[in-house]
This record gives sequence, structure tokens and C-alpha cells, in this order.
Amino acid sequence: MGINFKDAAGVHADALALRAERTRILASNIANENTPGFQAQDMDFSATLANVQAVGNGDLGDGGESAQMYRVPYHPTRDGNTVEIGVEQAAFSQNATDFATSLTFVNMKLKGLAKAISGQ
Repeated sequence: MGINFKDAAGVHADALALRAERTRILASNIANENTPGFQAQDMDFSATLANVQAVGNGDLGDGGESAQMYRVPYHPTRDGNTVEIGVEQAAFSQNATDFATSLTFVNMKLKGLAKAISGQ
């Protein structure tokens, strides 16, 4: 009987992939802070994770493009750009912290498996 690492990592494997995708989206927002007409986007992480878990094959598939939503700015600009750098930086920082947390959980699970395999 083999070890299924997908089952061992649990929800955190999908969470890491989604956090990486959200990081890409938020970084794009920050990079386009001064681009006229750029529309800031984000992802509903909880809904997307639930969707990926419900599908059950671990494929982000529909969790990518369709999960992206446009952000409504608190203070619209005249050039149509909806990026608010403070909001984006806060979301990016929170996402990075959540990514590190999921990575820590995966790391702990794998260390536990390694101990079990070695008989400790």
C-alpha cells in the first residue's frame, strides 16, 4: 500500500496552489498601480477553495480565471485605475502570511510521515 501525499497534505495542498494564484493576481495589481484604466482584481479564496475541494480532483481548473473578481475602489481615480496601493499591499501581505501557514502545516505533515516511515 502506497502513501498518497495528496491525502496526507489534506486541504493545504490545494490552499497552497490557490494562494500562489492569488499572489500572482495581487502582484499584477501592484505592478499596474499607475496604468490608466487598469481594473484591480482579486479572488474569493474561500469560495474557490470550496469549489476545488468539491470537485475533488485537485485541479484548479475553474478556480483560476472564473474565480477572479474586480475590486471596487474606495476612492476612484479620474484615469479609471481601481488599484489602491494600500489595499493591495495589505491583501498581499495577508496572503503571504496565509501561504506560509499552509506551507508550515504541509511541512509538519511530511515530517510526521517521515518519522512514521522510519519507525520513530
